[in-house]
Amino acid sequence: MTPFTEPDFSLLRDALGPLRDREQVAERLLESSRRHSYDPDTELDWDAPYEDGKWFWPPELLSLYDTPLWRGMSEEQRFALSRHEAASLASLGVWFEIILMQLLVRHIYDKSPTSHHVRYALTEIADECRHSMMFARLIRQGGTPAYPVPKLYHNLARLLKTVSTTPGSFAATLLGEEILDWMQRLTFPDERVQTLVRGVTRIHVVEEARHVRYAREELRRQMATAPRWEQEFTRLSCGEAARVFSTCFVNPQVYEAVGLDRREAVAQVRASGHRQEIMRSGAGRLTDFLDDIGVLRGVGRRLWRSSGLLA
Repeated sequence: MTPFTEPDFSLLRDALGPLRDREQVAERLLESSRRHSYDPDTELDWDAPYEDGKWFWPPELLSLYDTPLWRGMSEEQRFALSRHEAASLASLGVWFEIILMQLLVRHIYDKSPTSHHVRYALTEIADECRHSMMFARLIRQGGTPAYPVPKLYHNLARLLKTVSTTPGSFAATLLGEEILDWMQRLTFPDERVQTLVRGVTRIHVVEEARHVRYAREELRRQMATAPRWEQEFTRLSCGEAARVFSTCFVNPQVYEAVGLDRREAVAQVRASGHRQEIMRSGAGRLTDFLDDIGVLRGVGRRLWRSSGLLA
């Protein structure tokens, strides 16, 4: 296929029905972007002090919630844990969005720069730049360190994003976007949470909804047209990405930062039925979608199960 030549998706369908026209989807997303995009630097009050007695993340979404360690922690430790876990998740968000931006640039490299599809991809990249800066500023504002993913997974992600096929890229995109989006939809209306954190999550939820739509529609097209080997590779790489993402979701250093034994905390999180339910609930809408379009099969499905994101 020569550069700028696109396959005809108009007669294709999958288990969810007919595939939507790529340009029409992108045009609607561009219109939404014009109406509902935000500049975090001016939209949020970064100078306001944090409020006493408010969480940085809803307590029920914290990794240690309802564990023996949690029940033995002081209220001060619990609030501190919420501040450090929020920083860990923001750090994860920056890491993931930098990967996503690279995958999007690769996706549009051979596509017409005048198409709505490419224009929306560039719009999304601009969104992700703002989100990454917003998350980094939130970490600095909270007075915590940034919490990078372990070096092994940092370098594994370097490999995965280099060898990823197009459907694999969009499957990984949804993995990173939808679980955090589920948590943030519970966070921004929660009046127990710091106003600044609620503002950050509100902006991210509004703008991320477009990103999810774009990725879902493109993944459907890719899975319907990709050769067999690429579909199988997507299932495998997506399953491995789920395992890595689940492992990196909260940096264990946050437990040491609030005076807890790291090994004991990690063991209790792994044994926590509440935590397992939270992670599976966060991934539920995504796994249903991936199952419908044929991504959760074979070894890939087993990797998803080992990640704890799929029952």
